[in-house]
Amino acid sequence: MDMTMATATEARSWADRARRDAVPRHVALIGNFPPRRCGIATFTCDVFEALTHDRDGVTCDVYAMDDGNGPYDYPDAVIGQIRQDKVADYLAVAQRINASGAEVVCLQHEFGIFGGDAGEHILRLMSALRAPVVATLHTVLEHPDAAQRRVMRAILDRSARVVVMADKGRDILRRVYGAPADKITVIPHGAHDRPLIDTAIAKPAFGLEHRKVLLTFGLLSPNKGIEVMIRALPRIVARHPDVTYLVLGATHPHLVAREGEAFREGLMALANDLGVGENIRFVNTFVDTELLLDYLGAADIYVTPYLHEAQITSGTLSYAVALGKAVISTPYWHANELLADGHGVLTPFGDSDALAEAAIALLDDDDAREALQRKAYGAGRQTLWSKVGDLYMDTFAEARGAGHAGAADGELIALPQHARGRLPSPNLAAVLRLTDDCGIAQHSLYGVPDRRHGYCLDDAARALILAHDVTGLGPAPADAERLAWIGAAFVQHAWNHDEGRFRNFMSYERRWLEDVGSDDSFGRAIWSIGLTAGRAVRQEHRRWALALLADAAPHMLEFPAPRTSAYAILGLARADELPGRDELLTALAGNVIAHLDRNAEADWPWFEHDLSYDNARLPEALIRAGLVLDDDAMVTRGVAALEWLVNVQTAPSGCFRPVGTEGFGRPRAQPAIFDQQPLEATATVDACAAAYEATGEARWIAEARRAYAWFLGGNDLGVSLVSLEDGGCFDGLGPDGPNYNQGAESVLAFQMATCSMHRLAKAQPVQAATATSRH
Repeated sequence: MDMTMATATEARSWADRARRDAVPRHVALIGNFPPRRCGIATFTCDVFEALTHDRDGVTCDVYAMDDGNGPYDYPDAVIGQIRQDKVADYLAVAQRINASGAEVVCLQHEFGIFGGDAGEHILRLMSALRAPVVATLHTVLEHPDAAQRRVMRAILDRSARVVVMADKGRDILRRVYGAPADKITVIPHGAHDRPLIDTAIAKPAFGLEHRKVLLTFGLLSPNKGIEVMIRALPRIVARHPDVTYLVLGATHPHLVAREGEAFREGLMALANDLGVGENIRFVNTFVDTELLLDYLGAADIYVTPYLHEAQITSGTLSYAVALGKAVISTPYWHANELLADGHGVLTPFGDSDALAEAAIALLDDDDAREALQRKAYGAGRQTLWSKVGDLYMDTFAEARGAGHAGAADGELIALPQHARGRLPSPNLAAVLRLTDDCGIAQHSLYGVPDRRHGYCLDDAARALILAHDVTGLGPAPADAERLAWIGAAFVQHAWNHDEGRFRNFMSYERRWLEDVGSDDSFGRAIWSIGLTAGRAVRQEHRRWALALLADAAPHMLEFPAPRTSAYAILGLARADELPGRDELLTALAGNVIAHLDRNAEADWPWFEHDLSYDNARLPEALIRAGLVLDDDAMVTRGVAALEWLVNVQTAPSGCFRPVGTEGFGRPRAQPAIFDQQPLEATATVDACAAAYEATGEARWIAEARRAYAWFLGGNDLGVSLVSLEDGGCFDGLGPDGPNYNQGAESVLAFQMATCSMHRLAKAQPVQAATATSRH
């Protein structure tokens, strides 16, 4: 055998085996499902049957969307439900799918069946999934509004493959949404396999014997063009008095809720006014698939007189063609493709005369009509559900080979595509928006400083830290120096020498609201002062910081809380020139270790009996202290505690999940999912950077990236929490989305984390972009 031929044959054989190995045996299917009555439910059920019929060993779990109009008596195939407006349901089902071992997720997408703006809740489920997603798009909008465009792009980002049912859909996805060609698969709408029969056989069941039957099916609504067809009837009836136009289907429930049956009654009145009331029959009921196919069997001509071109698929049109019906249709997108090459008759939109002429021509010429029926039936053999099921299985295999939406090294798989790429630069615009010549406003309302809450030392200390973080990265903007002066002045003013404590809260009128602030505010002040002593560019700042540290040093060991000690350690670790610094570090670290010794157990190796706020600062402090004191045991204990914490802070999807505030104070309990705070992501970034410095292990770079990606959308809900235009950050993530206020703590946290990621990028050769998933 020719060696080239042998090699090619072997390659094909290998490819075939690889494809067979990639074909999934366990599929999760998400969409509406019967007994819910709508086209998506019917389609999802048909997909389920196509995937499981005559496929030994294939399991298909159905997760049904619930519109709140139930309860629905679902069949056993439905193992879970998602209430469309309950975000928690989306996350719970994602976790259930992850735990089930499903190898691919088949999602039926229509904007109206999911909750949130433009159905955005489904993005949260998609972001939390481990298995690749194949999304079938039932609507592809050529002119979307801003929300629809955003959601569709996010679906494209989160899908390994998307399925459309017409070439027009592929064209729109590429042209309007920038979808990559290799991500799009065209699979026709499936159809049921029935023999081509003489309509005379089916007509008696509906009392239509000796009648020529025109049929339109679907939920009755104004966009279906029924009135246009009714206006065509007088000409048709004049030529063929034995015509019956059958309008099959219930009135759309939204229309009924708004105006009752007024629209249907108006159509009936129109038919009577035109003198064709006896030639039209309205069947006002929801028709299941089997009954619909029976009705189609009785139709001589199937008519879809829709008024607008923007319909990417019509299930009943596919059914009609596959059953060998002569079809007259307006040229909406799906009809334009399916009826091409003489497989049906197309007439202009809204043109009653053209509809009449087409119907008369077909009714006049039995041979022409029967020839059209045979041609349609032959074309329909390519869209049978059995073949469509094969195409879906092939697409699933491709999706498994592609995995999640491709992410390059250093990128987070769950991030939207537009959020991937290079690390954002530090941006002080949002910080400065909150800052005046006194300090930084604690809170804001949607970014507007809320002066009712005044200022606090905690935020001034963070601002001072950030100022030195920014200047440490290279040539500093003047704004960073100004921020350093303002922060230092506030910290100095907060110092109450007589009490040996720092004040914390100040009103907008610049009156201190207390003589002694919280223990944590003392620790944060020491952190900012110590960092100034070690990192400040200006000697004036360094001298000031060392003087204030010396004044506060006698009081640093008076606080039992471990976080106060941890914050102070983070500052002192940089203050090399402070006399007695190492002794203070040793004592403060000893306090943190004492808490670890008292509270840690085999399954709870932590410093406290619960997880609360700024958790990663505790192991970070031990690592930083151990590095300064050259205490390997201390570093090891800090790294071990951090390793446990990052595992706790990992969602089933692999994204970073900070400890939710709703779970604070629960002894040794599984952390709550929400509300999630920016502070936790920043603390984890810094702690992982310290662990990388101590160990040189690349996994800590990945953990830092994963935590940082939380800000950009690598979170449970798949939503960005920042404004890259001005460096702002929202105040947290709840079950229904971000808290859109932008307080100082959050804005400073994002900018501090950004600076830390830039320092980490300089410390190692791999580009610090965002994060890689832990799974």
